Amino acid sequence: MRLSTAVSFHISTPQEKKYLSAHRPCVIVGNHQSELDVLLLAHIFPPYCSVTAKKSLKLIPFLGWFMALSGTVFIDRRNSQSARQAFRGAAEEMLRHRQSVFIFPEGTRSYAQGPVMGGFKKGAFHLAVQAQCPVVPVVCGNYWKVLGGREWRFNGGVIPVRVLEPVETRGLGVEDVDKLAEEVREKMMRVLVEMGDGA
Repeated sequence: MRLSTAVSFHISTPQEKKYLSAHRPCVIVGNHQSELDVLLLAHIFPPYCSVTAKKSLKLIPFLGWFMALSGTVFIDRRNSQSARQAFRGAAEEMLRHRQSVFIFPEGTRSYAQGPVMGGFKKGAFHLAVQAQCPVVPVVCGNYWKVLGGREWRFNGGVIPVRVLEPVETRGLGVEDVDKLAEEVREKMMRVLVEMGDGA
């Protein structure tokens, strides 16, 4: 990737890198800056990890087949009465295949030119609680000076990445999801601010 874009991502320590694959399954959550986050995923994705998608996409020829073969965890919300029901099937699939997932809990790109994160949607945390698996927070330093998402600008440079200590969910229930999401966001935001306003 560095050869083609002059951009690379650097995880702070070997120990932090181990957090990504120390637990299977786990729910990995990261801050969402732009479409170019796909370059981050290419760099940090551990083995046996995939993304989540709406179950309806599974029926689309070629795309759905590819997603299924790549281990995508599908979530069916069509007839769900609650978030707990919506994520039950996905959690069972994760546990059955020991399949971790990566989710951007902000739900939308920030395009921020500084240490900013939007509010977190709760889906990732419902999923972690349902599966009783750890949440692994990943914080990518703000990269607007290096990778301009809207302008598709590549200035070159090294973008710092922090992988925080896994947050345990064993024993938690649906009533703990809001607090869990808030706790994880606070930890990530604190680290993002420490990393500064640009790589």
